[in-house]
Amino acid sequence: MSGPTDARADARLLALLEHAAGAHYRFVTPTSATVRRRLAQAPPAEPAARDVLGWGFDFAAEDMPPLHCLLKDAGVLEEADGRLRSRLRIASLDEELLLHAGGPGAAEDAVFLGPDSYRFARLIQSKVAFGAASAVLDIGTGAGVGALVAARLSPGARLTAIDINPKALTLARINLRHAGLEARLVLTNGLADVEDLFDLIVANPPYVAGRSGRIYKDGGDMHGARLSLDWTQQALERLAPGGRFVLYTGSPISMGGRDILGEHLKALARKAGCALDYEEIDPDIFGGELRRPEYRDVERIAAIGAVFTRPS
Repeated sequence: MSGPTDARADARLLALLEHAAGAHYRFVTPTSATVRRRLAQAPPAEPAARDVLGWGFDFAAEDMPPLHCLLKDAGVLEEADGRLRSRLRIASLDEELLLHAGGPGAAEDAVFLGPDSYRFARLIQSKVAFGAASAVLDIGTGAGVGALVAARLSPGARLTAIDINPKALTLARINLRHAGLEARLVLTNGLADVEDLFDLIVANPPYVAGRSGRIYKDGGDMHGARLSLDWTQQALERLAPGGRFVLYTGSPISMGGRDILGEHLKALARKAGCALDYEEIDPDIFGGELRRPEYRDVERIAAIGAVFTRPS
């Protein structure tokens, strides 16, 4: 099942990205905690585009007439106490610009782009050879970061991006189109609706423990690692001979230093007959989550990269 399209709405969102690109907009999106800290400080006296579309500050219509018109036309403005705020933000990734959700991921179906997205992009860039893929799949595409980076490394490849969230597919479609790319977008939970084989699959699944009800966050049981494990098993079933699956996720390290997800991924690689390149990218991320009862027997959460390669 493909995500719904609205040509007029797409054109208005594309116009917003084109405006930002024409103004040489750049904004690297930090963590939600850093965004909240910045928003708690005094707002800029003369707001710039990155204040509104990057940090998420509110503004008055007369402060930024062209941007106000574009946001209004796109239907992404909200008003409170006579001030305006964009429901969408724009992040830069190298030379690309990507729309994502406004605010620090408050909505249940938010499509948030942040530091994990940048680490995911760098992992793909470091592990995938240019021109090595003819068919690319991005599982849980979100704003389309994985699909975009993989497509840039695979010119002319058939590109498929899937997500359970229709809002994610809308933003991914816009972001990819702005980058000059087209993809088959599939609204699905898992790979049951995707029957093809792919020689490059990428994924950055949710990996936080507990049930917050937020699509982009909840990783299931195993301290949030279940979804990463499930996606890996499904991805390996769709991996063509000679193909590569690039997984970026968070791995809970138990008290005593045991990497349970890493152990499971290594077992899956052996069972599938794949080589596995496994590394800790960052030893300690989302430390604030460790205060929650779901992590009472976890000493840290590590950002990991796992690259599975199937023999030709």
